[in-house]
Amino acid sequence: MFYQEETTEEINEQFKTAWDKMVTKLGDWFDAIVVNLPNFILAILVFVAAFLLSGYISKFTLRLLHKTKMQRSIKIMISKIVSVMVILIGMILALGIMNLSKVLTTILAGAGVAGLAVGLALQGTLSNTFSGIMLSVVDNIKIGDWVETNGYTGEVLDIDLRNTTIRQVDNKLVYVPNRLVVENSLKNYSTNSQARVILTCGVGYESNLEMVREVTIKVAKELSKDSGRENEVQFFYTEFGDSSINYELRFWVNAAKLINIREAKGEAIMKIKKAYDQHNINIPFPIRTINFTNPMTVQEKGSAKNSDSE
Repeated sequence: MFYQEETTEEINEQFKTAWDKMVTKLGDWFDAIVVNLPNFILAILVFVAAFLLSGYISKFTLRLLHKTKMQRSIKIMISKIVSVMVILIGMILALGIMNLSKVLTTILAGAGVAGLAVGLALQGTLSNTFSGIMLSVVDNIKIGDWVETNGYTGEVLDIDLRNTTIRQVDNKLVYVPNRLVVENSLKNYSTNSQARVILTCGVGYESNLEMVREVTIKVAKELSKDSGRENEVQFFYTEFGDSSINYELRFWVNAAKLINIREAKGEAIMKIKKAYDQHNINIPFPIRTINFTNPMTVQEKGSAKNSDSE
């Protein structure tokens, strides 16, 4: 009986001690809240102000970016990044006001680890995103250009955060990852408003080569008038071919797309053929001469039948 009473008293004493500690701790917390209440209110005000300010700064950034040649998707992403940075700065200031430097250090460390994990998991996506931003900033490529890259040729329709959209000559759309466009070679036909057309042809061995050159250069100069570079026509005889003497013709035209170059080349072929016909200049077919070592006899069809019947 005495042992039970002693055990009950010990339990009551422990409960009372725990209760006193809890009350003391709550009192300390309350005192800390009362002491830090102005800082807490100020921190909330700073964070709310940063949150509201981020919206205005985002709109202002987007308005500034509208004056640039970057793609709309890139502009929106940059404005959102600026908005998030303003909010993060506000959160850091709020935690500093509340003297929560340790919490701030923990958050930054956790954000670093999380960022590393996300970066490794989304390596390809992030690479395409940064490549898209780069393509939007540089002048090497823009919407409407006629380009050739990664084995595809066509008009650039869009550059977003992941792909570069190219419309080929057959009206099919090709979506090339931005990373491949940045890493591989890129030929932009729209960088210059003029292009040089290179045409090869051959004339018969019986032709007057001086007249051929004169007639061909005259046609090329007519085609180059719009470019203002008609005096830069180049004509070279290149080789003695199997059945013709071959040459190479170079002349300038106004062309911002590959199709303009092909149209100019086709027009040159038609006009050169017409001029050659007027001057009796022959563009020969491939000819092969066969020499027989043994003499050959030719018989008429009727005589061959008579000899067979005999």
